[in-house]
Amino acid sequence: MNSTYDIIIIGGGAAGFFTAINTAEKLPKARIAILERGKEVLTKVKVSGGGRCNVTHAEFVPQELSRNYPRGEKELLGPFHTFMTGDTMAWFEARGVELKIEEDGRIFPVSDQSQTIIDCFLNEAKRLNVEVIKNCSVKHIEKLGSSFKVTTTTDDFETEKLVVATGSNPKVWKLLEELGHHIVPPVPSLFTFNITDERIKDLPGVSTEAAVEVISEEGTNLLQSDGPLLITHWGMSGPAILKLSAWGARILETMEYKFTIKINWLVFKDAAQVLTELKEFKSPLGKKRVSKNPQFDLPKRLWQSLVAASGITEEQTYAELNKLALENLAFQLTASHYKVHGKSTFKEEFVTAGGLELKEVNFKTFESKIHPNLYFAGEVLNIDAITGGFNFQNAWTGGYLVAQAIT
Repeated sequence: MNSTYDIIIIGGGAAGFFTAINTAEKLPKARIAILERGKEVLTKVKVSGGGRCNVTHAEFVPQELSRNYPRGEKELLGPFHTFMTGDTMAWFEARGVELKIEEDGRIFPVSDQSQTIIDCFLNEAKRLNVEVIKNCSVKHIEKLGSSFKVTTTTDDFETEKLVVATGSNPKVWKLLEELGHHIVPPVPSLFTFNITDERIKDLPGVSTEAAVEVISEEGTNLLQSDGPLLITHWGMSGPAILKLSAWGARILETMEYKFTIKINWLVFKDAAQVLTELKEFKSPLGKKRVSKNPQFDLPKRLWQSLVAASGITEEQTYAELNKLALENLAFQLTASHYKVHGKSTFKEEFVTAGGLELKEVNFKTFESKIHPNLYFAGEVLNIDAITGGFNFQNAWTGGYLVAQAIT
């Protein structure tokens, strides 16, 4: 059986629903369908932000917002001038979803429930007569003159306009390759580092600001970032690590996720500065035990671990520290090395670097440069971001511009 639609959107996730709703509002008479391969829609929205749905990020300048995309920074700058954070907030609030900005800039529904966002999308799709067809996996896409034939496990569909919003789906990427598009091979992005090291073995849960570098075997700096770092049971996480994993997605994959990081636990102070300060502590803190009197606002347990790693005993006082002990401590605080031996997925937020080659897309409309009336939105493209709501903002912006372009 052949079902004909004006617009078909492949993918029932964030980008797919946002495209469908905005298109249906603009073209109320159009027959629009979302094809979803699974039995549920919006599954990634459900788990995002620990089940709270991190809708976007409080960054309201297009240039600043685009800097959070290791892949897609240049391409998204123009689209962000049309639709970005403030527009996203207004869009949801106009549909009854109250949002709040948290201290770290992440934006969530006031309800702290991702279901609020899901309900908004489902209600809007129903109100606008968007058909949502589940358990419908796409097997083939064929160009028929100016339209498309979409073959699925349940039915054949024909449509004038086709939107692909399937996220990181290798099967769909293969179908796009068959249509003449190029795919940048996917590698993981946004992951945590597996580290087994005595210095952090007993410190899960400790969090502090740090500057982190990935260094080569020769000691040269390959990548760097700074921000909050969280010590976990399996190694290290937090924004400082996640930023490295995103920006270094391809480099770290070539290293098979085995490499060395250098950490400055004092962020911007170097070893020489710290050595000078430690010497100055000897007089006012002379009789105090080093391990029991943390300095530089470091968490106490981390300080004690680094003191022990410097060869300083629990009983030693500041007055008793010799030149070597002071140098060792300055090194541990500002330039300690840790071996990384693998990665773990960051929560449920599996993100990949890779996807449809960006040169083949017109970013004024998110339309294919190869096939007119074929559009893309979300992570099907070779666009990805650091954690904090930025991947969703890419989905909203792409979906909105596709909807504006479809006439």
